[in-house]
Amino acid sequence: MIYYWYHRSELSSSLNFLYSSVGISKQGVHQLLSRSVREQEEIRLLLEIIHQIRKDHPRMSCRSLYDKIKPGFMGRDKFETLCKAFGLQVVKASNARRTTDSSGVIRFENLLIDKAITDIDQAWSSDITYYELQGVFYYLTFILDNYSRRILGYYASGRLNTENTTLPAMKRAIRTRGGSLKEGIIFHSDGGGQYYDTSFLELTRKYKFRNSMCEYGWENGKAERVNGIIKNNYLIPWGVNTPESLLKNLDRAVQLYNFDKPHSALKRMTPVEFEKKVIALCVQTKETASKI
Repeated sequence: MIYYWYHRSELSSSLNFLYSSVGISKQGVHQLLSRSVREQEEIRLLLEIIHQIRKDHPRMSCRSLYDKIKPGFMGRDKFETLCKAFGLQVVKASNARRTTDSSGVIRFENLLIDKAITDIDQAWSSDITYYELQGVFYYLTFILDNYSRRILGYYASGRLNTENTTLPAMKRAIRTRGGSLKEGIIFHSDGGGQYYDTSFLELTRKYKFRNSMCEYGWENGKAERVNGIIKNNYLIPWGVNTPESLLKNLDRAVQLYNFDKPHSALKRMTPVEFEKKVIALCVQTKETASKI
């Protein structure tokens, strides 16, 4: 213990000498580090926003992106340099692949390739889209059952972090299923950071999901189509233009989609009607089998 205290004291003296030698205080060093961490977080969120806009505007120029987002902490030239560094300049029409920064990223195998989905709760899919209100971005997260197309969980927030996107949407999806889930449900998404965040992975491990990620946008087509339907068929035509209206009408849109909108892939049934029929057939099959 004395040895540790002595060397810690010696290290502290050496650092104080170093600070004075370069003409900066210890407090100044900590402030510099704090600014650096804050700037990295701002850049991370900015990249997430650019990716979201690229889904709707794949050929929007970097300059137009800058004018649309108006990041107060970054100038236009630096913004364009950032876009080029992360492969976010104008996407060529011949290349449908979306480039993302892979450093420190957790990637899961795409478990849905050549996978036939034949029942509810075999696979869920999720995606995050943005909705712009008076120049401010809000983020909509959806989780749906791949077989019934039912939206199980959703959430709207002005922040893009995990605690305000995938985590509350996933908790709502679990509640929709009554909190009792069979093991091994495939949870499919793109490679967004909200899907490999520690807190989100803790939740998927708790309920024994099998995480799956796509490499190309079309490999998460069901979730992306739901995003477009809710946003373009409901929220935009309804003229949603305030945060309060967004929250209220998002609930309404999901209810109408799940309970009132016939789906061509479900033989013109709504997602909830389709699920009820699947469950009824399952019960009937079990009863028939028990009599044999």
